[in-house]
Formats: sequence, structure tokens, C-alpha cells
Amino acid sequence: MRIPAMTLLTAVLSSARAFVPATAKNLFGAKQALQSTTARAMATGRPPMPYDDDKMRFYALGTNLAIQVGGSVNMKTLLNKEEIDIVLEAFVDTIKEEMTVDPREVLTTYGPALNKLLGERTQSITDRIKQEGEDFIANFLDCNEDAIKTASGMVFCEMKKGDGKQPTIQSNVEVHYHGTLIDGTVFDSSVERGQTISFPLGGVIKGWQEGLQLMKEGGKATLVIPSELAYGDAGSGDVIPPGATLKFEVELFKVN
Repeated sequence: MRIPAMTLLTAVLSSARAFVPATAKNLFGAKQALQSTTARAMATGRPPMPYDDDKMRFYALGTNLAIQVGGSVNMKTLLNKEEIDIVLEAFVDTIKEEMTVDPREVLTTYGPALNKLLGERTQSITDRIKQEGEDFIANFLDCNEDAIKTASGMVFCEMKKGDGKQPTIQSNVEVHYHGTLIDGTVFDSSVERGQTISFPLGGVIKGWQEGLQLMKEGGKATLVIPSELAYGDAGSGDVIPPGATLKFEVELFKVN
């Protein structure tokens, strides 16, 4: 899931600027450059960039580093504002070599405690997301009389009955699908791409393996898949958070 937020290294660069002395000439040049950038942005209908084109190359570097640092868990979900400010202070002090203490001593002394804290917070978030998934499944079953919950915990709701072949775990299948998180966020959709996809059924997540074997060619169904039958506590990249329950609308076209 993508969560819009102030990226870590963007804020780092903002903090870094506060440490750089600026002459009146530098400030005037920056003002003129920003006015030019703003005028171009107004002409194109896009928000203005914070710097002129020359400086935006370095801003892009910071943006890239921030995305890499963020990984699959957004920093704002793990740290509060004051904690993020401390992280940014340490980053600026370290990269500018202005730390008042030995960086290696900091890591040796406080690294284990940091790992423990972040592990606990990550697990707490994962547990909450799992509970939200359980609540969603319960509500989905209440609202859809045709939906059934299988022994594994997956929910299958037939939308259109098929009359062709029924796949096995050894089958190759051709499908259209539309995948969302339980809040409706689309994380993947062959429907939106406008192209069906074919794959070996045995090579996908367990919820798909089970759900498609309940379908026949020409059929369409909704699958609600708990995390243990999807991507588990690891999640998937920056689009599917750890512990996430997933909802798919799947149309089965062909079984080979």
C-alpha cells in the first residue's frame, strides 16, 4: 500500500539547508531561480519544484535515498514526529561529519535496543492489520449470502458460474483479475492494464491456488484471502503491507 507522506531524505535535505550559511547574493539567486521554476510550473499546471533544475538533481538523489530507506514500511507508521526529527538530526550530523560522538559507538551501544523497539512496533502494526482483515471477512460474509468461508479461512463468493474445465494445481490458467486491499486501494489489476494473464496455478499464492480450483472456465468470483494464504507477515514490496488481507475479483477464461 502506498501511503503519501513526507519522505525521510526530503526532510533531511530541508534540515541540512538550515545548517548552510547563505549570503545575500546566494539568497537573491535562489529567489530568482524559484520564481522561474514557479512560472514554468504554472504554465504546465503542475506544482512548482522546490529548487531550480540544477539543484533538483540533488533533491532527486535525496528522494531516491528516502524511498530506499523507507522500504516496505513507511517511517511515519513506525516513528512519531519527534522521533523522526531526531533521526533527521543524526543523518545530517553524520553525513556532514559534524557528530559530537563516535558513530560506531552510537551504533554499538544503541543499535540492539533500536532493533528491539522497531521489531515490537512492526509486530504491533502487523497484528492490527490482521485484526482489521478478520473484521473485514466477518462483515463480508454478513453482507454476501452466497459467500462461503473455507476450512483454510479464505472466502469464496461466486459472481458468475462457469461451465468449462475446472483447474487443478497442475493447470495453467488464463485470467483477468482486480486486486485491492480491504480499504479499496488497488495494488494490481490486469483489468486496468487491459490484458489477461496466464500462469501455472501452482506458482501463485495459496489463496489463489485454492480459490481457482473452485471455479470453472467462464466463471467469475470474489476471493478474500487472509494474510497467511497471501504474503504473510513479510508483505510484498511497498504495496502490500505485512499481515494484509487481500480481495480479488477473478474471471477464469481458460484452463490448460
